Amino acid sequence: MAFPEDFVWGASTSAYQIEGGHDADGKGPSIWDEISRKRGAVKHNDTGNVACDHYHRFAEDVGIMSALGLKAYRFSIAWSRVLPEGVGGVNAAGLGFYDALVDRLAEAGIEPWITLYHWDMPLALHRRGGWLNRDVADWFGEYTRVVIDRLSDRVSKWITINEPQCFWNMGYGDQSKATERGLTHAESLEVFHNVLRAHGRSARVIREHAKTTPSVGWAPVGVAWRPASESAEDIEACRQMIQGVHKRDAWNNTWYNDPIFFGHYPEDGLRVNHDVLPEIEPGDMELIHTPMDFLGINTYQGDRVTMGDKGPRVVPEDPGVPRTQLGWPVVPEVLYWCPKFLGERYDVPLYQTENGMSGHDWVAQDGRVHDAHRADFITRYLRAFERAIADGVNIRGYFHWSLLDNFEWYEGYEPRFGLVHVDYTTLKRTPKNSSAWYAKIIETNGACLSGAPEFASEV
Repeated sequence: MAFPEDFVWGASTSAYQIEGGHDADGKGPSIWDEISRKRGAVKHNDTGNVACDHYHRFAEDVGIMSALGLKAYRFSIAWSRVLPEGVGGVNAAGLGFYDALVDRLAEAGIEPWITLYHWDMPLALHRRGGWLNRDVADWFGEYTRVVIDRLSDRVSKWITINEPQCFWNMGYGDQSKATERGLTHAESLEVFHNVLRAHGRSARVIREHAKTTPSVGWAPVGVAWRPASESAEDIEACRQMIQGVHKRDAWNNTWYNDPIFFGHYPEDGLRVNHDVLPEIEPGDMELIHTPMDFLGINTYQGDRVTMGDKGPRVVPEDPGVPRTQLGWPVVPEVLYWCPKFLGERYDVPLYQTENGMSGHDWVAQDGRVHDAHRADFITRYLRAFERAIADGVNIRGYFHWSLLDNFEWYEGYEPRFGLVHVDYTTLKRTPKNSSAWYAKIIETNGACLSGAPEFASEV
């Protein structure tokens, strides 16, 4: 069995996607409150105003986590729930919500893993330039300090920022619904330089002020590829894609991670972006290079690549490849190759901070949710993950996305990623059959993965 005895089995969520309570108890608006109010911005004009109502039902949800046997729960804090204007006055009720959630998790024996930013910039700060404003690093540091002062006596696992590639590309790049205009590539690189600086400021605040010894990381997309064959040439093509910057877009790993782990931007990225590089002021790279304890990676899919005459090239998927509700190919090999080559480059502990699938799930007439496809997906991907661990990749944990069905950003409520079904009218929670399978995986520390997925009538 490859999974170590202390392997962390968890599930992930994010604040805007599940909490609801969009204006409850003094919470300020976020950029996503603004986006979802715009007609046509989100499918079916869905909003996160109520979502899963986790803000009022967190005790019930922690009970579900406990029944699943989760060892850890990764969730994000809504910045504007704690600081309605993004800086300045603290909202005691908002901070108290997270205080109560952490206490309830402790009572259940579930370790909290807190993500400080999962895409919901306070609207007041967005109107001051948001990630385009260099002051954002100081704003994020102030917010971090408020959270650390209140929760770090009971929380030691901290993730600064989630998936910068996504909020850069979808919020500031071509899909410019957040900014109402597409930024130039030069402006986008400035945005991302500020994201890195904010990460560094936050990491320093955590290290300087945490009341218990902190473990600090962040969770970018693990942008994955997989070799078209296991020939040495195709494996090298996969390595080059995972460890390189090949064109001017958001989808790579090293433009984001090299500055944090090595203190400089990657040479190939500097060549690709040579005429639009961000302005780097004295002290920036030292701040970004604040020591890190782990790298979180969020991986769902990845193209096939082969080594061509002019370097790696993408190979089209075979006809009929299995796909999720969102059309993403089911390609479990990415949980072998992506951790393998990111671990090779950065040599730090890795956590799979997101992995899961969207499905067409509903409650059947027998009152259950029969999602055999999700149980099979989990099994296939975790077997690939186990292979990476057996090959010596320093992987410490896996967080399934997601605990609950939730608001899936521009896709609204159509995709269902949860281990637990949520009826968005009644807000009733129904654990899916896959949740029973995941509970068994946790209980056996992965030993049951050698057999076929099993189901139980209830968790």
